[in-house]
Amino acid sequence: MAYRDLRDFINLLEKKQLLHRIKVEVDPILEITEITDRMCKSKGGGKALFFERVKGSRYPVVTNLFGSIERTCLALEVQNLDEIGERINSLLNQTPPRTLKEKLKMLPTVLELTKCLPKKVRSAPCQEIIMEDPDLSILPALKCWPGDGQPTDEGRFITLPMVFTKDPETGHSNCGMYRIHIYDKKTTGMHWHIHKDGARHYEKYRALNKRMPAAIAIGSDPAVIYAATAPLPESVDEMLFAGFLRKEPVEMVRCITSDIEVPANSEVVIEGFLQPGEMRLEGPFGDHTGYYSPIALYPVFHVLCITHRRNFIYPATIVGKPPMEDCYLAKATERIFLPLLRLIFPEIKDIHLPMEGVFHNAAIISIKKSYPGQGKKIIHGLWGKGQMMFSKLLIIVDEDVNIHDLSYTAWRVLNSVDWRRDVVISEGPLDDLDHAANFPRYGAKMGIDATRKTKEEGMMRDWPEEIYMSEEIKRLVDSRWKEYGF
Repeated sequence: MAYRDLRDFINLLEKKQLLHRIKVEVDPILEITEITDRMCKSKGGGKALFFERVKGSRYPVVTNLFGSIERTCLALEVQNLDEIGERINSLLNQTPPRTLKEKLKMLPTVLELTKCLPKKVRSAPCQEIIMEDPDLSILPALKCWPGDGQPTDEGRFITLPMVFTKDPETGHSNCGMYRIHIYDKKTTGMHWHIHKDGARHYEKYRALNKRMPAAIAIGSDPAVIYAATAPLPESVDEMLFAGFLRKEPVEMVRCITSDIEVPANSEVVIEGFLQPGEMRLEGPFGDHTGYYSPIALYPVFHVLCITHRRNFIYPATIVGKPPMEDCYLAKATERIFLPLLRLIFPEIKDIHLPMEGVFHNAAIISIKKSYPGQGKKIIHGLWGKGQMMFSKLLIIVDEDVNIHDLSYTAWRVLNSVDWRRDVVISEGPLDDLDHAANFPRYGAKMGIDATRKTKEEGMMRDWPEEIYMSEEIKRLVDSRWKEYGF
């Protein structure tokens, strides 16, 4: 069964001894970050942390909820992350039914999809308390790193928000995760990058010269939180995807001040609007790259109303030098969206996004190569697909490489490339947080085709055979291992 809400998930983590309660008072200014950072970098990602007494607030804070493979699997209710990809793959590989028997065979799949559709409700836990005179200072929002914010504010950010907007032309809803810089009691920054759907909605409102309604939900069941981070096509509703993940519909409730709908099981909802063309300096912020993202102009969000549960729990995430909690969310994305890449590029066998690449700086892909130039075809193809366009380094290897073994992969790559023949340098869009490029959001990226080369690709010698011990000798040594005194 799907989690009812965030509390349901927290209770399970505590039951499994995967959550640690901190009962002494802690400061949301830097102290919670340092505690959480140490936990994130401990063996296996440590435990989730529940801070019961937060200085200056009557509400508790929870961090590091997704900060291990085990907790991420529990969050998405699977034994391993590939299970979700397999479900997606089974949906994608459907042939049109030709007979009544085949149509009946498809009924379970159709019924499963209907269960994914969001469900509207009239009353919701997230609206137990309605603050018509809103005050953001009730939130135990964190200042994560010493350089966060500007001299005019406290440097506090909402770091795990689900931002809901609507396309003014189509009415299509979007949910994205964009950090929220708190300026004062009733205004924040809205840090959405120009490539994101929320930013596209804003540009449409600006062209229409209309005020844009928006809502920020904080805290929901884990599938909903994850869905806000997922790199979905614009046409796919995040709450529909969350329903697919949890195998039950997400209950949605209409906001008090607009027709925006938010998850009914949220802990807090901040309702408001953005005025077209109104911009303000946002940042700096210690980001998931491990560096501060600089001050820049972003739209301003004005708070009209805050609704919340009577005794809400405030979830936050800390980002910084990997490994951090977001690395495990990225691992989930890697496994879940592999079938979609295979749908476009069937030769792809696996993909690995190393934590050190912080999502967009490196991707390693193994392929079943069947013709000359196929590695470079994948490089160019991936740069043209969705958020893969942000990948600064693509490394393509043969299907027999275990790309999750970075040491072995590095050995294969470094022994298999001719740098003049096998390297592709291109230019194009880059992630907004990339600080190395000469210009914001645009620069160079590199592809390395480390597959075995054929004569058609310029290889004038035979490719050498890799060294392996015979299976007979391996079995012999296995059987005599204790005799050797080990």
